[in-house]
Amino acid sequence: MPIDMTLTQQRALLKELCNLPAETEWVEFKHNADVLILGEYISALANSAALLGKQTAYLVYGLKDATHAVVGTTFKPSQQKYKQQEIENWLLQKLSPKIHFRFHEFLAGPEDNLPVVILEIQPAAHQPVQFDGVEYVRIGSYKKKLKEFPEKERELWRVFDKTPFERQLAATNITADEVLKLLEYPAYFDLTGLPLPENRTGILAALTADQLIEETVGGRWSITSLGAIMFARKLQSFQHLGRKAVRLILYRGNSRIETIREIPGNKGYAVGFEGLIDYLKTLLPSNEEIGKAFRKEEPMYPELAIRELVANALIHQDFSITGTGPMIELFDTRMEITNPGVPLVATDRFLDSPPRSRNEALASFMRRINICEERGTGIDKVVYQTELYQLPAPVFEVTGHHTRSILFSYKTFAEMDKEERAHACYLHCCLKYVNREPMNNPSLRERFGIEPKSMSMVSRVIKDALSMRLIRAYDPEVGSKALRYIPFWA
Repeated sequence: MPIDMTLTQQRALLKELCNLPAETEWVEFKHNADVLILGEYISALANSAALLGKQTAYLVYGLKDATHAVVGTTFKPSQQKYKQQEIENWLLQKLSPKIHFRFHEFLAGPEDNLPVVILEIQPAAHQPVQFDGVEYVRIGSYKKKLKEFPEKERELWRVFDKTPFERQLAATNITADEVLKLLEYPAYFDLTGLPLPENRTGILAALTADQLIEETVGGRWSITSLGAIMFARKLQSFQHLGRKAVRLILYRGNSRIETIREIPGNKGYAVGFEGLIDYLKTLLPSNEEIGKAFRKEEPMYPELAIRELVANALIHQDFSITGTGPMIELFDTRMEITNPGVPLVATDRFLDSPPRSRNEALASFMRRINICEERGTGIDKVVYQTELYQLPAPVFEVTGHHTRSILFSYKTFAEMDKEERAHACYLHCCLKYVNREPMNNPSLRERFGIEPKSMSMVSRVIKDALSMRLIRAYDPEVGSKALRYIPFWA
């Protein structure tokens, strides 16, 4: 969590807030605190700040409401308790979602002894902030229940829909030095191919140009979610992103009963991606020689397929789902890569449909630094690589609020069951179709590594895929030996 402001910075912020022409919907001035309704003000100010596009809302104690003159306050949040609980803990229990807020207690100026408190409040991000089950909003300078103003509620939800994750703020009101401590900025210049500037001003300017950070009032800075998720030295330094680090779990056997090792990640995605892939490769065993296309000791899964599926999990996750993040699970005969959020494209159309992402800026940046393939080719390459390695076809599935991609280790044709063969046939047909080539018996024989004399085995697979309505004949009027096939949706 970012370090508190210095006394000089606190006083500078107080001066800026006092100079506002009047009480606004994102700033409230009070003489003293009524603890019982403090949470209601946090809810109202957080929601109003989101409506107005403000980076932070403020509740200031120790000022006259009308004139903003400093009069001091008796409110001491660091000592205040409610029903034997520290006030911050009590407020957090009642707020939903649990947004970040922070109290600053200080004397208003060097010449006086007037205590002032500034409560700094994070704006609502994905849903309206509630206190004790009720949502509030500011109407002018008044605190009201949000449900009494349905037009405001609709407008607030429109704001959530329009504000992408990447543009939200992961850290606010921090110094330039703190920005450089929290972000692995040399990696940014390495990955983008830009020269490292000679001074701090040049570094901050470059990060600002890529919308990784933003300058705010009083010479302070904010780090955007894009900046944090890509280049954090430690994601746990950002309150809302710690659980978005990639978890890697290695199991014994093919069940989740016995865990051999669990490695929680902590680096930003751009900083940690290559290290993650390299570490994955050390955990995976190799296959002996398989078929004609392979030398001995080929890796169990194609590296390109792993890279693409891990990158997809990072890019396409739903960041609004809290308490969970991307996860890679390794079993004896399969690898599962899971991310929060259901896909925006049906799983059986992953291969042919242009990808739709909730996080376009994140996807664009990861393509720019060559972490993932160009638009529309990623899953194609995954399927192509599994065919080249003669592996069972990858499976893409939705489980609850998550999307899962599964790679399987090598199986002979005889070891595959009917459904596995038909699924491989379907994806092979899709791959051929996007390459403007209809599938036929010889192409599917090659995919399975089957000799021409055993073409009847492949004919049976095609017949099963037809009966499951996964594929259809491209030219049904020709003879059976010349039949070609396309996906059911083509």
